[in-house]
Amino acid sequence: MNVTTRSEGLTGFVTLDNPPVNAIGKEMRQGLLDAVAWAERENFDRVIVTGAGRAFAAGADAKEFDGAALEPYLPDVLDAIEKSFVPWIAAINGVALGGGAEIALACRMRIAAPQAQIGLPEVTLGVIPGAGGTQRAMRLTGLETALDMIAFGRPLRAGAALKAGLIHAVEDDPMDAADMVNTEELQCIVPTWELPAPDHDAAAFDAIRARLAQRSPGQIAPLRAVDVVEQGLSLPFDQAMKLERATFLDLKGGDQSRALRHIFFAERAAKPPKDLPPASELTEIAVVGGGTMGAGIAYACLSIGLPVTLLESDAEGVERAQANIGQLVQTGLDRGRLSDDGARALRDRLTVTTDYAKAANAPLAIEAAFEDMEVKKAIFAQLDAALSLDAVLATNTSYLDVDEIAASTNEPSRVLGLHFFAPAHIMRLLEIVRGARTSPRALATGYALGKLLKKVPVLAGVCDGFIGNRIYSRYREAADTVFMDGSTPWEVDEAMVNFGYAMGPYEVADLSGLDIGYAARRRQDATRDPNRRYIPIADRMVELGKLGKKVGAGWYRYPGGGGKVEDPIVADLALEEAHFAGIERTDYTEDQIVERLVLAMINEAADVLAEGIAQSAADIDLVTVFGYGFPRWRGGLMHYADTLGVPHIVERITALQAEDPVAWKLSPVLEECEKRGLSLAEWSTE
Repeated sequence: MNVTTRSEGLTGFVTLDNPPVNAIGKEMRQGLLDAVAWAERENFDRVIVTGAGRAFAAGADAKEFDGAALEPYLPDVLDAIEKSFVPWIAAINGVALGGGAEIALACRMRIAAPQAQIGLPEVTLGVIPGAGGTQRAMRLTGLETALDMIAFGRPLRAGAALKAGLIHAVEDDPMDAADMVNTEELQCIVPTWELPAPDHDAAAFDAIRARLAQRSPGQIAPLRAVDVVEQGLSLPFDQAMKLERATFLDLKGGDQSRALRHIFFAERAAKPPKDLPPASELTEIAVVGGGTMGAGIAYACLSIGLPVTLLESDAEGVERAQANIGQLVQTGLDRGRLSDDGARALRDRLTVTTDYAKAANAPLAIEAAFEDMEVKKAIFAQLDAALSLDAVLATNTSYLDVDEIAASTNEPSRVLGLHFFAPAHIMRLLEIVRGARTSPRALATGYALGKLLKKVPVLAGVCDGFIGNRIYSRYREAADTVFMDGSTPWEVDEAMVNFGYAMGPYEVADLSGLDIGYAARRRQDATRDPNRRYIPIADRMVELGKLGKKVGAGWYRYPGGGGKVEDPIVADLALEEAHFAGIERTDYTEDQIVERLVLAMINEAADVLAEGIAQSAADIDLVTVFGYGFPRWRGGLMHYADTLGVPHIVERITALQAEDPVAWKLSPVLEECEKRGLSLAEWSTE
């Protein structure tokens, strides 16, 4: 049973019990409806509802979203709770999200434990609250708080919820506190649906829509939620509820909601292979290299309580590493993420040294040095000598051959890739790179660290760039081709931002530094296909000293006052190179720019699948969303490809082959999917 009931005297107790998070499905809804009838038959003076385990209820069962709504519907269940002559009290023991929050809001009274959270995050799944959340929340908190909660999906911790008026009390034992509430006091609380709606505030609605335009561009559900709140202000409660429900059902069947549900389930499925042995116990971590990436990895490990030995090559490196970690600690303090005591404890867990012997007991070492094979081999030789033979050795390389690095050690089986993304303490993606000789135990240890750090782990094979950077390199190649043949960096960037990226490829390059890409291209010179077209504009940028934002000039200029401005010199470089190459430039529309860049990525991703570098289309979706900014609301690169349809993709890539048969060589996976009538999600090496 998803709902259990018991009684003590005149009090009925209802427990939501659907592990692990008490998701609300058909059985739970029916159980709640039955509990209303039971309480009224027993003539209780109150019902106390809580959740089993650590959650109150973490929303609706998303598996039901793909089909037609099933009776009993949650709005009807909550209407019965709210209008029952037996008042209900929500004892919120943990997270109460989505439908869980709506259950609590329909109760006469809400008492939360200090660690509890309450929120309406439905927009993160492309829908809006569908069981009264938009209407009840604003009656309790007022417009500004309710709009912020609903439009951005942000939960409130218990203290903030109390201050906002969403709950009545915060108690260490909410069940006991609910049982002690005076009956007359409880009966005097006005049911939420009877409270008046707030007055219309045009400024509040203008402000929330402006914030959404800036922070959630392209997303439909947040704006629809704001519309429903605004229209509900002037409607009777029951009519506002019907509007909310109709909007929820409309969005539930839309492309964005399907895409967001796909990513939600793909993220939940991102787990280690079932046949892995136990991982090494991670009692401490060694990190080699205290630059931006190494410091971020070290800080992430320190933040979860792991002691870290940060290894550098000389005294200057030690000083730089200490400064980089110190800056991250200070940022944590400034933003309220760290207390003074927490910062002190974090620093106490850190050792920065040139002495590899001080990391001798670390069960895992992560190398995060400069992208140079000889440098990495030298580091692994030192780790090989200093650490126990049981220790796992990982490289954070973005492109280099993990197998070649492993071959330089005495025991290649203990080597794997752990490719973090900058900033490593914030970005959630972790590519776990399995080399040809990587042992199952080493792989399990990588997954164990990812779990501790709450990363999204994706298994990758060995190739230049693994999954993400390989696809991103093709994206950049396509962008540079479009730029040279008929566009500008700012037109390309604008097109991709309008598609849903936070930044276009050229602004991203300016942030990371054009010298990074230059070094990667020089490394590839010896193996580059001589038949493949090469775009030299980025090389000329480096020769001109235009290395990006760090020097004030890259694809854009960055004047002292801040912001970025277009640079006509950059546009002229494309004209020059097109002239030298005998190319007649054309004007690309925004749609053409987007199509070329996205098709280039899809085709490369299909090759990544064909070669077994990625295990599934869903893994590629996770990499592109969590590592490279592909719009989440489009579901990731391969999910979006399936919305376009394989036949359409094949047709368009075949047409593009006429201008460049090398760059636009059709992936065999796309050919096979078209022949067999498969989607990319359905394709498998098996």
